[in-house]
Amino acid sequence: MISATLKLLIADDEAPARNRLRELLADMSYIDIVADAKNGKDALDLANDHQPDIVLLDIRMPSMDGIEAAQHLQKMTKPPAIIFTTAFDSYAMQAFDINAVDYLLKPIRFERLQTAINKARALLPSQLAALAPLMPQRTHVSISERGRILLVPINEVIYLRAELKYITVRTAEREYLIEESLTHLEQEFSNIFIRLHRNCLVANAYILGYEKRSVENGQNCETQWVALLKDVPETIAVSRRQQHLIRAS
Repeated sequence: MISATLKLLIADDEAPARNRLRELLADMSYIDIVADAKNGKDALDLANDHQPDIVLLDIRMPSMDGIEAAQHLQKMTKPPAIIFTTAFDSYAMQAFDINAVDYLLKPIRFERLQTAINKARALLPSQLAALAPLMPQRTHVSISERGRILLVPINEVIYLRAELKYITVRTAEREYLIEESLTHLEQEFSNIFIRLHRNCLVANAYILGYEKRSVENGQNCETQWVALLKDVPETIAVSRRQQHLIRAS
């Protein structure tokens, strides 16, 4: 039996489901419900504020679903244990069973909830990766900064540029750094970004056009195509291999 108090956060877009969980948890004296969230994005914001030990995450929620939220929660300094909740979904349940990820099937029973909480633990990166196919395309990228997780909407990202082991995420307001693979980002967001250079993906929506400019290269001066971008003064060089995109624009 657990003796220490555990801080728990509930995330479900349906009020009756949140109320049901509160009723069940009221009989567990060692549980302190710190907050309720209506979607994954709210869950991230509240987790930053309350640093819960456990998060009960509904899988299907608007704005951000539970699986994406779990990926972002993993970047916290002390990631909480994750227990998913779901209505019947045989495909999801099979993925959870194979990868030893705990889930609760609605309607949730007291004994099953208690068992899940007693063995709750943070998910391994490999478990999260295995659940990725169940998740729609991410709506945000997450950045660890000063002990908090910042969420940057994908539709606000102007470009993603690889520099050493980090990716620079550029928005109109500022730059962020994340540790992800540019190739994986290109595969995931191929409908949003195009590769203009081997180290840079640019959002189609932010490309104003292309221009040829003179560039000094040692003692020589060369001309180079660059992409002009909306909302930022920088330009992005277009590699020779990608110049067919200019002709197609």
